[in-house]
Amino acid sequence: MKPFSVLFKSLLFSLLLAGSVLAADKVDINTADAAQLDQVLVGVGASKAQAIVEYRKANGPFKSADELANVKGIGLKTVERNRDLIAVGSSRAVSAPTKPAASATPATKPVARR
Repeated sequence: MKPFSVLFKSLLFSLLLAGSVLAADKVDINTADAAQLDQVLVGVGASKAQAIVEYRKANGPFKSADELANVKGIGLKTVERNRDLIAVGSSRAVSAPTKPAASATPATKPVARR
């Protein structure tokens, strides 16, 4: 009876751990700080999370999750392991406001009334 009890407890503990992993939120690699990246991504510790933030500051926002493999210390296996946890948002760079396009026809002058 004791081996069954140990097996049952082990199985229950495994299910609890698996449930916590499945309940993990996604992390946006373009807006998250190092602490958030460290907490959510599997196989990414504090130093790799800081490297992600520094890479993003130096090279601009990530366009895809695959681009994360360009960060030193992050490989394709790590990206694949975390693909379901990675969100890529805010990938637009803020640009300067543009002037309205000039129309094809010249502007007309107002007619003077008498």
